[in-house]
Amino acid sequence: MIVKYGGNAMKSLALRRAVAAEIAGLRASVPVVVVHGGGPVIERELAARGIASEFRGGLRVTTPEAMNVVEMALCQLNKQLSQDIGQAVGLMGRDSHLLRAELLDPELGRVGRITGVNADLIRTLLGAGLTPVIGSVAVGPDGEALNVNADTAAGAVAGALGEGIVFLTDVDGVYRNYPDPQSRAAGLTRAEVEEGIAAGWIAGGMIPKVGAALDALERGAAYATIASGMTAGVLEAAARGEAGTRIVP
Repeated sequence: MIVKYGGNAMKSLALRRAVAAEIAGLRASVPVVVVHGGGPVIERELAARGIASEFRGGLRVTTPEAMNVVEMALCQLNKQLSQDIGQAVGLMGRDSHLLRAELLDPELGRVGRITGVNADLIRTLLGAGLTPVIGSVAVGPDGEALNVNADTAAGAVAGALGEGIVFLTDVDGVYRNYPDPQSRAAGLTRAEVEEGIAAGWIAGGMIPKVGAALDALERGAAYATIASGMTAGVLEAAARGEAGTRIVP
């Protein structure tokens, strides 16, 4: 199972380590691959250097100067997460061309769109009983680093392996009548998600979340679950289809 990990679930050291322990526990029943971003860490490091943050369409405008900081921050976080999980290998997308990408839009600077995944490397590590922990920096055609959205990077990894993915976020799933907890949808099809967006009960910040899930399915993922990274035990429950909202093709 692929786990996309980041955002609010990383802000607290105690919570980060609790999630890492859950990932380690889940590994006893299913091989796990972790893909992570690190927005809060990147923001802190950019601010410390006086580099302003700018976003367009939800993507960080990444100058070459900012790219150096993004890669440095994610590399450090990558090793910390690997250590927290244990029996894990921290990798960035530049390692053995693990994540390949092309420039998304020149106006966004060093921001990439994933074009390929070195699935053989991931399978080799899994076969050795190790958990790959992948930071969302890819390598471009020029051999230089590109900043890639962690959600789409995780979806690309899930698609390349043909496995399911869990997006850990700050909500318990997709609600038909937010915030009524009884209205959480346990499962949705792609068509139902598209209908929900058109009807307006999938709106606001949930739209990019379901968009990442649909992108993962488009790339070949078996399923995509949106679940809370703030709740203990959610990963094992999500693996059984008992937590969050599981979206299927």
